[in-house]
Amino acid sequence: MTQIPAPTFEWLELAPVLVVLVAACVGILLEALLRRESRFLAQIVVAEVGLLAALVFAVANWREGRIGSLAMGSVSLDGPAYLSWTALLVFGLLALSVFAERNLNDGASSFVASAASIPGSRHEREASAAGHEHSEVFPLALFSLAGMMVFTASGDLLTMFVALEVMSLPLYLLSGLARQRRLLSHESALKYFLLGSFASAFFLFGMALLYGYAGSFDIAALNQAVSAPLLGRGFLYAGMGLLAVGLLFKIGVVPFQSWVPDVYTGAPTPVTGFMAICTKLAALVGLARVFFVALGGERWTWQPVLAVLAVLTMAVGVVLALTQTDIKRLLAYSAISHAGFLLTAVVGAYQEVGSGQVNSFGAIAFYLIAYGFSTIAAFAVVTMVRNESGEATRLSDWAGLAKRNPWLASAFAVLLLSFAGIPLTGGFIGKWAVFASAWAGGFEWLAITGVAFSLVAAYFYLKVIVAMFFLEPAEGVEVGRASAFTIAPIAVGVAATVYLGLFPGPVMDLIAAAQVFAR
Repeated sequence: MTQIPAPTFEWLELAPVLVVLVAACVGILLEALLRRESRFLAQIVVAEVGLLAALVFAVANWREGRIGSLAMGSVSLDGPAYLSWTALLVFGLLALSVFAERNLNDGASSFVASAASIPGSRHEREASAAGHEHSEVFPLALFSLAGMMVFTASGDLLTMFVALEVMSLPLYLLSGLARQRRLLSHESALKYFLLGSFASAFFLFGMALLYGYAGSFDIAALNQAVSAPLLGRGFLYAGMGLLAVGLLFKIGVVPFQSWVPDVYTGAPTPVTGFMAICTKLAALVGLARVFFVALGGERWTWQPVLAVLAVLTMAVGVVLALTQTDIKRLLAYSAISHAGFLLTAVVGAYQEVGSGQVNSFGAIAFYLIAYGFSTIAAFAVVTMVRNESGEATRLSDWAGLAKRNPWLASAFAVLLLSFAGIPLTGGFIGKWAVFASAWAGGFEWLAITGVAFSLVAAYFYLKVIVAMFFLEPAEGVEVGRASAFTIAPIAVGVAATVYLGLFPGPVMDLIAAAQVFAR
C-alpha cells in the first residue's frame, strides 16, 4: 500500500507572507467587532504594523540565507523572491500611508462613504454626512499584497494562478470605491474585472497546455521538458502564448493595455498609486521567473515576439501621452511606456554575468525600485491638488502650481524628471540598466529604439513642469493641507529618487548579489 507523505510547511521562511495574511484577517475581524468610528484608526495601525513586522521577517530571513524550495515545491524562495518581497512591503507601507489620509476631504478618506448606494442618491449623501468610511480597504490591500508576494515566489504554475487571483480580486473592488466621480470609478472597476477575468482565463488555459506538454506544473520540471523534449512543440508554443497573455495584461503591455488609462483615472488615487507599482512589480517578476527559468530554453522563440511588443508598447504609451489633458491619464500612458522600457530588459534575456554586475533581472529590479518610489510619491502629490469638486486632475489646473506651493511643485518636478530618465535621478540609472541589458543580449536596435522613445517622452513631462513653473496660477485651485500620511511618502519618494540617481552603487551591489533565480 502506497503511503502518502505528510505535508511540510516552513513556517519561519514563509513568515513574511503569513504575517501579511494574519494582519488582513485581523482587519476583517476588526470590521465585525469594532464600532464604526473606531475602525479606521485601528485598521491603519494593524496594516502598518503588520507590514513592518513582515518586512523585519523578510530582511532577517534574507540575511540568514534561508532559501530553497518550500511548501512541498509550491514556493521557490531565492534572491529574486527576497528582492521582490522587500520592495513590495516597502511600497505597501508607503501606499497604505496615502490610503490613511483624511485631511484632504474634510476629515474623510478618499474612499466612498457607501459603496452599495447609487451614485448621487439620498443614501449616499446621508452616509457622507454621517462620516461613514470603508475602512475594509486596508485588509483588501493586504490580501492583494500577500497574493503578489506568493506570485513572485511561485514554484509551480498552479500556485502562480491562485496567487494571481488573490492579488487581483481585491484590486477589482478597490478600483470602484472612489469618493468623487463615482460612475467613472464603477466603470473602471467593471472594465478591470471583465478584462482581468479574460486574462486569467488565458493564463489558466496556457497553464493547462503546458501541463499537457511537460506533465507537471512545476517550473523546474517545465524547464527540463523544454531542454529535453520528448513530444512535439505544439502544446508548448500554444501554452507559452496563452500564459504570456495573462502576464502581459497585468503589466499593461500592448495590445493588452486598454484597461490601464481608464482604471488609473477612475480608481481612487491612492489605489492607483498602489497598483501602478505593486501589480507591475509582481507581474514582471512572475514573467521573468516563467520566461527565464521555465522557458529559457525557448528564448529564441519568445524573444522576437516580446521585442515587437516592447516597441509597440513604447510607441502607444509615448504617442498617446502626448495628447493627454488629464494628469492621471498622462501618468497612465506614462506607465504603459514604462512597461515597454522594462520589456526591453526581458527581451535581453537572462545572462550569467561577472561578480558585482547586474543581469537582465537585476536591471528590471533596479528600474522597478526607482520607478516605484517615484510612482507612489507622484500619485500622492496628485491627491493634494484640489478644487471645489475634489482632486484637480486637468493639466490646466496645475498651471502656476509653483507659485502656490513651490515645495510641492519642485517635488513633482523631480519625480517627472525621473520618469523622463534625466541624469542624476533614479529613472536615468534604471533606463540605462534596461537598455544596456537589451544591448548585451544582442538587441542593439531595441535599445536604440528605447532611447529614441525616451527622448520623445521627455516632452510631455517637461510640458507639465513648464506649466507649473512658468504659467499663471489657475483659478479655483489650491493645495490641500495634507497630514504626514501623505507628506511622508512624497518625501521618501523624492529622497529615494535623488539618492538612486546619485549613489546607485549600494542598491546595484545588493541586486547583483541576489539576482539569480533558483533552478
